[in-house]
Amino acid sequence: MERRELSASEIAALAEIVGVPHLLMAKDDLQPYAHDWTEDFVHYPEAAAKPKTTDEVSRLLAFCNERRIPVTPQGGRTGLSGGALPLAGGVALSLERMNAILEIDTDNFVAIAEAGVVTQTLHEAVEAVGLYYPPDPASRGSCMIGGNIAENAGGPHAAKYGVTGRWVMGVEAVFADGGVAVTGGKTRKDVAGYDLTSLLLGSEGTLGIVTKAWLRLIPKPPYWATLVAPFPTLEDAARCMLELHRRGLVLSACEFVDKPSIDLSSKKKGVGVPFPEAEARLLLEFDGPSEAEVERDVTLAGEIALECRALDVVLATDEAKRRVLWDVRRGIAEAVHELGVSAELDLAVPRTELVPLVTAIRRISGAAGLKSVAFGHAADGNLHVHLWREGKDPVKRTLFEKTTTEIYSEAVRLGGTVTGEHGVGITSKDVLLLYRPPAFLAAMRAIKQALDPNGILNPGKVIPAPG
Repeated sequence: MERRELSASEIAALAEIVGVPHLLMAKDDLQPYAHDWTEDFVHYPEAAAKPKTTDEVSRLLAFCNERRIPVTPQGGRTGLSGGALPLAGGVALSLERMNAILEIDTDNFVAIAEAGVVTQTLHEAVEAVGLYYPPDPASRGSCMIGGNIAENAGGPHAAKYGVTGRWVMGVEAVFADGGVAVTGGKTRKDVAGYDLTSLLLGSEGTLGIVTKAWLRLIPKPPYWATLVAPFPTLEDAARCMLELHRRGLVLSACEFVDKPSIDLSSKKKGVGVPFPEAEARLLLEFDGPSEAEVERDVTLAGEIALECRALDVVLATDEAKRRVLWDVRRGIAEAVHELGVSAELDLAVPRTELVPLVTAIRRISGAAGLKSVAFGHAADGNLHVHLWREGKDPVKRTLFEKTTTEIYSEAVRLGGTVTGEHGVGITSKDVLLLYRPPAFLAAMRAIKQALDPNGILNPGKVIPAPG
């Protein structure tokens, strides 16, 4: 879809739907809606609309669909694949005002939340009544439930609890023509008709806009423990991770961090780390219903790590110490972004292929004159890779594109995928051709055509052009 400007009459009609104060037009006001966290991309919408109700979303979409006005749904704009960028101008549809937690049902273990609820706000609300919502993207303090569903977001604790989709029991969604559908609810078993909930999960706002969700909860585990083990080689860390699973341990998190990642993050944080020579570290977390159970698992994990040549094992069982151990891990991406222009990839391979993938990343990036760091969710085989060039010399975007395509190809060759949890958006759209066969892509195009025949919903995302 080509870039679409808005006429004065269209602007007036949109303002009538959402209210004049909630339709932004000035460039300074639109600046936050022109980008997400994806590299250095900036695309301004013609307007940003901030509806308060599902009815307003419905009326706005019906209006835009009739006039072929592109609509880009937005939540916290924390995505890393460009899914929230208004490539075609038109309307950025921000759900930030739809931010109510409508119910926390402590008997059915269900929360009902509007799409604009910040994920951490939901975490805190359900934990206050002894419950737990496990999905925890790194941006949980600013990302929103609707965006998590649109991207089927993951996070460190997906190792035990799975990604967002596992916790969504149903959604309220508005389709391109303004039609509103509820796909599920508090009922735990429901096979009446097509599974539209799963269809919308991870669709990145290209098939419909989620306005409300029914989310499954569990009792909050009362006991937690975190340990970090540094290893002299990548292979030792990978062998430990596999052995932990072979021995039957169920980890709530199992994070992998390579030496370049630790070097950058610890320098930014201004803190030293023990065994700075370690080539890789595993950050392991356990939770459970009893202190004895968690202690048993942590003890066995520590023994396994040492058997696999860990240089040491550092344990934390209280919240303050656990935060310290996580702090350096969570600071890696921020440290890389401050280095200048960079590219980020989100790859996933079978767990046994983590070391070959990291080795290939270093080889490919080094040949291109780029630096790389690799870190992520080892239990899922999911690595986040950042590429950048040291110094002040400008870096051509084509160099990043060539290098990332080679790395994506290597991940696919190893039996992996071009995105594990960040979504396709624009950064992985073209390389989807490396991974999905023509029949798969044809099915995607057919679904898109059926639900959004005018192509107004988040145009330019997810589906590569036929070729």
